[in-house]
This record gives sequence, structure tokens and C-alpha cells, in this order.
Amino acid sequence: MTDCVFCMIGTGEIPAALVYEDEHVVAFDDIAPQAPVHTLIIPRAHYADIADHVPADVLDAAMRAIPRVAELKGIAVTGYRVIINTGPDAAQTVHHFHVHVLGGRPMAEGMVSFDGSR
Repeated sequence: MTDCVFCMIGTGEIPAALVYEDEHVVAFDDIAPQAPVHTLIIPRAHYADIADHVPADVLDAAMRAIPRVAELKGIAVTGYRVIINTGPDAAQTVHHFHVHVLGGRPMAEGMVSFDGSR
């Protein structure tokens, strides 16, 4: 997809300070972090979201990257949260499948918050 910022990062067209990479995925720090550590893992190829027929090998690569990113970012021992947003109700803002790895401070017990509009 030519206008997808994550595709451009995945191909190297837009430079990013990569935290991790392999043949299927790249990981880099979020530009609007929601925690002291907020790293995104994206496939190099474009998939709109996790329901977009993402091949098993790409999903596997993304899942295998999670503990590696946590280790590299220094949060593997203290813990981290993993989030995948899918669709408008989940507030997915970039329509390229991606995994958020968040940590670096204690988090609240509640998994999510809602905007109260419903």
C-alpha cells in the first residue's frame, strides 16, 4: 500500500530506529508513547488488521518478536502488556496490523478504558 506509513517503515522508505527486525516483522518505538516503553511490531507486508488473512508465518513472527522486544527494552522481568487493536471500536488509528508492547511502569488492573459514549 503506497500511502501507509507503516508499510514505508517496513520497507525502509521512511527511516526508523528499529528495536528488532527479522524477515517478516520490524519493531520500533511509538512516536506517541502511552507508557515509558511503547514499541510497535509490524509486518513488513501490508495487512489492514489481524482479521485481514495475515499468514500464519507472519503472525508467528510477530508473536515470537514480543518477548524479544521486551528483553531488548528491559521490561521482560518486570512485565509488560501486549495489545492488538482491530477496527474503529478499538480505536485502531493506523490500518496496518501491529502489536503494541507497553511497559516500564506498573499498570492498572483494568485492561481497558471506554470513552463512555455508549
